[in-house]
Amino acid sequence: MQKITTCLWFDGQAEEAMNFYVSIFKNSKVLSVMRWPKGYADEGKVLVATFELDGVQFQALNGGPQFKHTEAMSQSIDCKTQEEVDYFWDKLIEGGGQPSQCSWLKDKFGVSWQVVPEQLPRLLLDPDRAKAGRVMSAMMQMSKIDIAKIEEAAKG
Repeated sequence: MQKITTCLWFDGQAEEAMNFYVSIFKNSKVLSVMRWPKGYADEGKVLVATFELDGVQFQALNGGPQFKHTEAMSQSIDCKTQEEVDYFWDKLIEGGGQPSQCSWLKDKFGVSWQVVPEQLPRLLLDPDRAKAGRVMSAMMQMSKIDIAKIEEAAKG
């Protein structure tokens, strides 16, 4: 059992968001769904749901319109290949998501994600600071990360 679980706040879309995320990530599943009981205005609608994405638990809460998602909190996906970067990027912006800069995007629910190829942090942390600087400059020009282009920048 994991000790810390991210709770994502939604305004009526918790179940839809949970099902969307579970459909994207392999080894994912819905763990529990708590619905409003009889006698409440939202009777039968999801109050809170718990789900797992590739072994990591999340909660989705229908808390209302008071709070919105911001880039101050994001989910980061580590990817090994360009195909994996492309898959997660395309799936997460599907249906109304918005690309941003430097591996960031917002999905159709407003949740921020980083789709990061493993090569990017390795190259940015390279002891050769000139190489790392070239990679940083290349990354700053991108929305979705292109592994071939950051590796080319690293070579100079």
